[in-house]
Amino acid sequence: MTNIVDEIIDYIEENKVSTTEIADVLNKTGLLDEKMFSLTPRKRAVGRLFYAPSFNESNWYLHYFIQNAPKKCVVYAESVNCKSRALFGSLVAKYALLYRGACGIVTNGFVRDVHTLIKEDYPIWAAGTSPIGCINKDTGIDSEYYERRKKELDGAIIIADDSGVIVVKKEQLNNEFLEGLKKIEEQEDIWFDCIDRKKYSTFETVCLRKYENE
Repeated sequence: MTNIVDEIIDYIEENKVSTTEIADVLNKTGLLDEKMFSLTPRKRAVGRLFYAPSFNESNWYLHYFIQNAPKKCVVYAESVNCKSRALFGSLVAKYALLYRGACGIVTNGFVRDVHTLIKEDYPIWAAGTSPIGCINKDTGIDSEYYERRKKELDGAIIIADDSGVIVVKKEQLNNEFLEGLKKIEEQEDIWFDCIDRKKYSTFETVCLRKYENE
């Protein structure tokens, strides 16, 4: 039986709802990190968030966590005190996307092997690139931070496209949010009809909502 989260994910995917529209439904909120950009343009990723952080300039725990990444998830590889070191490159990307079946990877950190990531057209969003990778030793984990962040992000979904990365948290994933998605899609259709067919200005359409008086 499909639950509300699956229904929302399916609706976003089937209707290609953009991060812009989703942010509007969330009252202009939901941005995961303003620095994230799409490494491979025209890619989309929609799925349940899987949290796989790296700590203290090491990606030891990223390697550890992604062993359990479920199919169709979006991996969130958070950089925690990793400075400008790349959290992962082509090896991790291939493992997570091809062998674990994730539908995308997002990180607030850096990535490397960029030529390969682009050539393979992997759906990846990152804050930057660097040839200098994390070390492969256990430099420790901030357990308190990890547990707090895991609790904050538990049950959330990620939507990523060329405009950025949006997180919708568990408590927001309800019927009201789904109806909001449907309404925003209808509104977009109306607004474009106003400027394309009725020849309204954007001021008349968006600010005055002239169409509401017709």
